Amino acid sequence: MEQKHFRHELKYVISYFQYLELKSRLKAVMRADAHTDADGRYRIRSIYFDNYEDKALREKIDGVPRREKFRIRYYNDDFSYIVLEKKIKDSSLCMKLDAEITERECRQLLEGSLDWMKRHPSRLVRELYAKMRGQVLRPRVLVSYVREPYLYAAGNVRVTFDSDIRTTLYHRGFLEEEITDIGVADRPGDMVLEIKYDAFLPEVVRCIVQTGGLRQQAFSKYGACRRFG
Repeated sequence: MEQKHFRHELKYVISYFQYLELKSRLKAVMRADAHTDADGRYRIRSIYFDNYEDKALREKIDGVPRREKFRIRYYNDDFSYIVLEKKIKDSSLCMKLDAEITERECRQLLEGSLDWMKRHPSRLVRELYAKMRGQVLRPRVLVSYVREPYLYAAGNVRVTFDSDIRTTLYHRGFLEEEITDIGVADRPGDMVLEIKYDAFLPEVVRCIVQTGGLRQQAFSKYGACRRFG
């Protein structure tokens, strides 16, 4: 099993023109992620969990330094690979734990049929079961966006541009073929730049980002999408 550890995470909201400039410079030193399609992108859909008191949302808004969120994630509307994830934040550090689940298991979970979870071989699935029972966690919203990722070996750096961030509002159907949602960007063309790395950020990447005059900020796709319901 892969050993999980905390990584640094930096976020910036950027314009489309800043994206074009940064992409041009980053492509000169970084490689594209092999999991992307022909245009170097893929679509991510994440089903986020929260309780009736919106614990995860309130902790984000209140700036609680150490917090966690559970989500179910799949890619390019392909239900053959579905992952349960737990993201742990500790100030600017983050760690992600994950466990693959089947489409059948996912549909059972979303429908509230949970007994299978307490016997699951994954500790993460069993933990979510306990918190769905004890904290009354439930699926709250479907967050969708298009990701364009780049990699740099030194420092295990991953730079991603996330665009077309969308929310399903009050829609409560999940894992559907047809999805009705709306965009959440404050300005047309706005994107989210995320930089994740281990112990250090290589100077070549740092210089490219700093050249753009970007201002680091706390941004949550879940928080942005929950503004609408």
